[in-house]
Amino acid sequence: MNESVFIHTQDQLKQLARDVLAFAKEMGGTDAAVEISEGSGLSVSVRRGKIETIEQNKDKGMGVTVYIGQKRGNASTSDFSAAALRATVDAAYNIARFTADDDCAGLAEADMLEMNPRDLRLCYPWIISTEEAVELAQRAEAAAFAVDPRVTNSEGANVHAQQSHFVAANSRGFIGGYPFSRHTLSVAPIAGKGARMQRDDWYSSVRDAAKMAKPEAVGRYAAERALARLNARKLDTRTCPVLFEAPLAAGLLGAFVQATSGGALYRKSSFLLDSLGQSVFPSHLDILEDPHVPGAVGSAPFDEEGVRTVRRHVVKDGVVQGYFLSTYSARKLGMQTTGNAGGSHNLTLSSSRTKRADDFAGMIRKMDRGLLVTELMGQGTNYVTGDYSRGASGFWVENGVIQYPVEEITIAGNMKDMFSQIVAVGNDTLIRGNKETGSILIENMVVAGS
Repeated sequence: MNESVFIHTQDQLKQLARDVLAFAKEMGGTDAAVEISEGSGLSVSVRRGKIETIEQNKDKGMGVTVYIGQKRGNASTSDFSAAALRATVDAAYNIARFTADDDCAGLAEADMLEMNPRDLRLCYPWIISTEEAVELAQRAEAAAFAVDPRVTNSEGANVHAQQSHFVAANSRGFIGGYPFSRHTLSVAPIAGKGARMQRDDWYSSVRDAAKMAKPEAVGRYAAERALARLNARKLDTRTCPVLFEAPLAAGLLGAFVQATSGGALYRKSSFLLDSLGQSVFPSHLDILEDPHVPGAVGSAPFDEEGVRTVRRHVVKDGVVQGYFLSTYSARKLGMQTTGNAGGSHNLTLSSSRTKRADDFAGMIRKMDRGLLVTELMGQGTNYVTGDYSRGASGFWVENGVIQYPVEEITIAGNMKDMFSQIVAVGNDTLIRGNKETGSILIENMVVAGS
């Protein structure tokens, strides 16, 4: 990776981090942790072929935590001068002086830290000009309009390129960092006219722009999705099978992560309390966490605390094998950190029942009769009780064939029941952020309509 895209090199950031730790020690801090980062990016948006916004960013920052015993204070700055760094450390130290002791506060144990982080090849700078980015966005939007005359409008197309790097270090000997990138192309066309308009969108988001979907493909697919929703109907209230399209299925996986994360568990605000070792999913389901996939969006050799990440089964044969814990939440629970300070890494949901025929069309045939959900609205998940209620739209299916689009409905259930009633997972796998899954078929949910 060519560090010339950044103002500072990794070595320079490491020296700044060492300076900050030295300042903290001089002031009397018993421990300290620091993260220093910088990045740059370009974002453009067009609508109906015309430029709407052009944004360029260059940012940098340093955040430090100083401990005095089990008291801690935090402060940050965007000024990398020695005087500013020292003043920021001083501010964190003085905050720590006046905070209460916290028995669980403190750095991770030294033997948990990743002292030799591997290179996971996470940075692919995209040196793209404003004119080139605008052209890509215009091509995506033009492809959407070209699909059908019924594509009458657009919420726009966007191209975003971002590359950053950071160094983290602490007073227990850990120091490490790496560059990373994330580039995105998206488009949101509108089909129909007047009160019968429908919108949809699609995007491609990757670390390496060379692997990004072609703008024409993104635009065409977004338009096809919007067109398929025209002339949507309402449904009356019923109980039926529900098939979550793969992009939404990733959200179900995210709900499991939130419910088994340390903060929710030690606060007793999760419907999956004491689920370790319990069957939460059917026995045909596994969830694998693999932080070390080269080039993947969710990859990291260490977490936000410098703790080494590990490949593990979070769920095996339907049974919960592990939680998502930081050092602090692990101590609150009387457990050990899992290297998940900052969240989960690459998660893959799989089923031993999935067959070659279980592509998207195959999953619709398997459902036979029920609701295919392609969009969800609102945030209707109660993570304390597991109760789930979301506005939705999608398609009604009969005899394994899509019959017509539906809208203005609500799907409801309880997350525990939804997890335990997963009948099948499709091989129409899609990666959304750090989660990979195919479509998910749930045996029964309440569909509330007119």
